[in-house]
Amino acid sequence: MLRRGTGRHKGEACCTEGRARLPGVTDARPCAILSGMTRLRSTAVGILAVAPVLVGTSTVVASPLAAQQVADSAFAPGLGPPAWTAGAGPRVALDEAHGNFHTLDGRYLTFGRVLASDGFRVGALREPFTAAALDTLDVLVIANALHASNATAGAWALPTPSAFTPEEIAAVRRWVEGGGALLLIADHMPFAGAAGDLAAVFGFELRNGFAQGPGQGGPGLLVFRRSDGSLTDHPVTRGATPALRVDSVASFTGAAFRAPAGAISLLTLPQKSVSLEPDTAWIFGDATPRTDVSGWSQGAVAEVGRGRVAVFGEAAMFSAQLAGPQRTPMGMNSPVAAHNPRLLVNLVRWFAGAAERE
Repeated sequence: MLRRGTGRHKGEACCTEGRARLPGVTDARPCAILSGMTRLRSTAVGILAVAPVLVGTSTVVASPLAAQQVADSAFAPGLGPPAWTAGAGPRVALDEAHGNFHTLDGRYLTFGRVLASDGFRVGALREPFTAAALDTLDVLVIANALHASNATAGAWALPTPSAFTPEEIAAVRRWVEGGGALLLIADHMPFAGAAGDLAAVFGFELRNGFAQGPGQGGPGLLVFRRSDGSLTDHPVTRGATPALRVDSVASFTGAAFRAPAGAISLLTLPQKSVSLEPDTAWIFGDATPRTDVSGWSQGAVAEVGRGRVAVFGEAAMFSAQLAGPQRTPMGMNSPVAAHNPRLLVNLVRWFAGAAERE
């Protein structure tokens, strides 16, 4: 067991019938390739608002959605017997002190419920990262933290300063090296930029952009499969029982990163993948910088000292949301993401073994 202490941003509504798409983009499956012509993003209160996107030399704006992006409170995946009796498992805290886009009473409601159903003690951490605060935890989860200057969707533009102070970063590093477990989730720009300094102390290089697979007309759905080698065999994907085996994982528009030597990429981007890196989120044009991220990662794990770190470049994959006027499933509740809940449970169970090497 781990050391114990004393105690719409990304347009997550799926593609819907009749919505405009870039020329050459023909995939109209629900929650599939999201349009490069129009994107929806969430305001601070969760109302979906129009985000215009530059295509060539013109800006195209879609009709606004008049619905909220909300947690799917009814979603309850069947994952077999829990690892611990209720409230007896390791302590898991979701950071809510750094302008986080995902919280336990918001978009990560189901994230918390899935882990609680496995016996984990789940709560929020609403204070800066200090040795005293971290020593009360077994697992720290950071999902889409932001610096105050980027805290609203209207401010999702460069620069994207670190969401964490140097003192906080140093405290987290010491805590992990001493046996703590960190799950760092940093989505597309600006979230990757805000988490870059923290990721870097563990050797991860985050690209502050939008990951795009080969042949896609814009950032969108990526599916990693065991059958094609993009999903790596590992205890996190193997699971303790057949009911927890992971054969595919879906992500819903995120960022790419390069994992350090010694880390294991669980979700590996295919050849000809690129990171689109605009100066303002969701504004793309012919001159938008792009970086080749073939073979880079969108999910990786590493052992650091006596602790463990996992980095994922996409946050919706661990949520369960209903988006848009038709309340379209987005995240773990999506038909294309049936194994995502298994990944989440396996990952946090893997964290729980970090101190067994003592």
